[in-house]
Amino acid sequence: MKILHLETSSKNCSVAISDGEELLCLCEEVSENYKQSENLHTFVEWALEGAEIKLQDLDAVCLGKGPGSYTGLRIGAAAAKGFCFGLNIPLVSVESMHSMVEPFFNEKFEFIIPLIDARRMEVYAAVYNKTGEMISNTEALILAENSFETFKDKKTLFVGDGAAKTKEILLNSGGFEDSDFKAQIYPSAQFLIKKAVEKFNNKDFEDIAYFEPFYLKDFQGIKAKKRVIN
Repeated sequence: MKILHLETSSKNCSVAISDGEELLCLCEEVSENYKQSENLHTFVEWALEGAEIKLQDLDAVCLGKGPGSYTGLRIGAAAAKGFCFGLNIPLVSVESMHSMVEPFFNEKFEFIIPLIDARRMEVYAAVYNKTGEMISNTEALILAENSFETFKDKKTLFVGDGAAKTKEILLNSGGFEDSDFKAQIYPSAQFLIKKAVEKFNNKDFEDIAYFEPFYLKDFQGIKAKKRVIN
């Protein structure tokens, strides 16, 4: 099965083509200016050329559904729906958080926590264990000194552009080390592939007409023991 994978939820505009779980081609670029509207369809063309297939050869489209940039997600969803409607092929979606943590499964860390920068001291966060199971659903959090207390002194890795400001707070509170944070990690289409194939085989398809990205607009605050950092 040949699947087009689109990931537009962050600064990384990312497009991949796979045949089953085999990556055929990847085109992506991280830009501070969020260039999805400029680059997405060009990257799709380049990826198809690199994979040596035509648009009509696709069996499905997979979209990284967020959370993340509202505009980026809208652009990705519109493109994915357009391809699916035009080619009469199914749409599958995978949380963008998953593509951030997949490279770190089965490593030395017991927990992997993807963090997407939202605004001010807010992040989107989820928790995965080392086998890839999501043990805490994605939610929006306001960072505070007592954030992620249950993971202190445990083998925990924080990944994503939200890890930078999280690091500033958590290192001061103790229980974490500098090496526990990797901020230069963004959702990537190449790490949607395994989940997309699994969903395709299970016929876990989206309703194309009514599908909406996972915006996660509402925020939940974590009350600090001493103070909340805004």
